[in-house]
Amino acid sequence: MQEKEISQAVIRRMPRYYRYLGELLDAGVERISSNDLSKRMNVTASQIRQDLNNFGGFGQQGYGYNVKYLHEEIGKILGLNQRHNIIVIGAGNLGQALANYVKFEKLGFVIIGLFDVNPALDGVSVRGIRIRMLEELEAFCAENQVDIAALTMPKQKADAIANRLVSIGIHAIWNFAHVDLELIDKDVVVENVHLSDSLMQLSYNIVRNQRARKCDGRQSGRAGDSKKGQE
Repeated sequence: MQEKEISQAVIRRMPRYYRYLGELLDAGVERISSNDLSKRMNVTASQIRQDLNNFGGFGQQGYGYNVKYLHEEIGKILGLNQRHNIIVIGAGNLGQALANYVKFEKLGFVIIGLFDVNPALDGVSVRGIRIRMLEELEAFCAENQVDIAALTMPKQKADAIANRLVSIGIHAIWNFAHVDLELIDKDVVVENVHLSDSLMQLSYNIVRNQRARKCDGRQSGRAGDSKKGQE
């Protein structure tokens, strides 16, 4: 039977459910209604029910959701009940920051290899992970199960490296290079992380809020002048 197609919008919300439910677990909350969860997440209760119904529902009328059970089930949906081995291509500041972020391992994402082309980094250890030169890539992947490759490298070389990874059997790429990859295998899963895009969106919202405050100030001033004229 063909698996049901789930929209990307629903998939993007699932990690948020997992995170909020984890916070509820830490707070000792045993069950929660979709209405109460909606207030915490700023998502409508109807949307929550629709999202979860894509995967079976999980709730009971008049009872709500068992927090521990729902947290575990969403973890399974997201594949967090499995270990995912990651290699990082590009051991500069960003690559080393990823290697140092221990929370990934708590979610089952384990960085097992770092690669770079800079001879000065050869053999340097980052949180116990030795940086290797890129020419060792094929041999390392042949000896180790690699599920995900993270690209933290200049965009000019990203396509070539990505296709090199695909050719040795990597099926998932976490792409931090600021470029849309052109891959030889279209079935490879790619998650693009454009940090500058996020900053530009933040900048837009800052400017929008500044404009709104100025507009509110002008309207408030005009209202004050109008009142003075009436006195």
